[in-house]
This record gives sequence, C-alpha cells and structure tokens, in this order.
Amino acid sequence: MGKETSLITSSVGQKLLMALSGFFLCSFLLLHLTINLFLFGRDGGATFDTYAEFMATYPLIRPLEIVLFAGFLLHAFVGTVLWVANRRARPVRYAVTKPGETSTLASRVAFITGAFVFVFLVVHVNTFFVTSRFFPTGATMFHMVRDAFRNPWYDAFYIAALGFLGYHLKHGFASAFQTLGLRNTRYENLIDAVSVIFWLLIPVCFAAIPLYFLWLS
Repeated sequence: MGKETSLITSSVGQKLLMALSGFFLCSFLLLHLTINLFLFGRDGGATFDTYAEFMATYPLIRPLEIVLFAGFLLHAFVGTVLWVANRRARPVRYAVTKPGETSTLASRVAFITGAFVFVFLVVHVNTFFVTSRFFPTGATMFHMVRDAFRNPWYDAFYIAALGFLGYHLKHGFASAFQTLGLRNTRYENLIDAVSVIFWLLIPVCFAAIPLYFLWLS
C-alpha cells in the first residue's frame, strides 16, 4: 500500500478530504448565492436568466458541474465513513455521559444535519437542474424559481434545509481549519468571524428568496 493510498484510507486523510471538499463546496455556495441575488432585480429576472443561460450552455461549465457533483458525493461518502467509524469505536454507550464537556451539539449532530441537507439537494437539483436540463417546459429559469417558491410547502422545506445547513456549517467550517492545522490563537477570531458569514449570513440570504416570491412578488 502506497503512502497516498494509506493517507486516503486513514482517519487523518479522510478528515483532510472532508475539510478540502467542504471548502470547495463553500466556494460554490458563495457563487450560487451571488447569482441568485439577481432574482431580486427589477428587470423581471432578465439578468438572472442571462447567468442561468450562460451556466447551462457555456462548454467549460459542464466539466465544472461534474467536478461539483463529485465534490458533493465525496464529501457525503467520507462523512458517512467517518461517522460509521466513530460509532464503531464506541459500540457501547457509557453509563453516564456528558458529551457537552468534550464536544458541541453542532459537532455531535453534524451527520444528521448533513444527511438532511443531502436529501434537500437531491430534491432541489431535481426541481431545477434536472427539469431545466432534461425535461424543459419552455419556462425561463426565473419563472421556474418563482413558481416553485410560490408553494409554501416547498418554501418550508427549503428554509428548514437552510437551518440544517447553517448548523452543519457552524461546526464544519471551523473544524476544517482545525483539521488543516490553521486554527490557532492568532487566526481564531478571524476564522470565527468568517464562519459567521457562511453558517448564518449566507443561509439567511438564501432564505430571503422563497419569502420574497411567496409574499412580495
């Protein structure tokens, strides 16, 4: 077994993969929000549709989509492997446990929040990406988003998923820096400040979109 294979199959290597794939997905989250903010424009969604059309037709986007999907699957797979390994390491629960003394609630439920987000992504991708790419109805992407977010049940599911995503990132973002050895007293406050952008501000901005179409548009 080579050093590269040994690193990947070790818990340390798997945590590194989780950290790096997590940062990659965070960068996509920021890009996705940036484009989605054009939904609030006063041009009837024209600018948003321009970006959506570019993302759907520009040749170089297709390989990036494959990398993105691979990143999601890698993050989910390695996260599941680490969760199973952690469960097997302590098959018998202690008679008296005080988990709060050694870990945060966000870290203890990271697998559950991640699983919910994964289910949401499957539904979300099917609602927009699969429908527009493989079963086009002739509607623009802006109108697809508007119609989907005028459904209060879908909005509730969407906002709940964002809550789980925020809680998942509350642990994961800072933990990734810890895994990479970058979280120390010198940068800790800066990392905590930036993490608030990802686990709080970005989910709140995403949540504003369905509320906008449900109540105001």
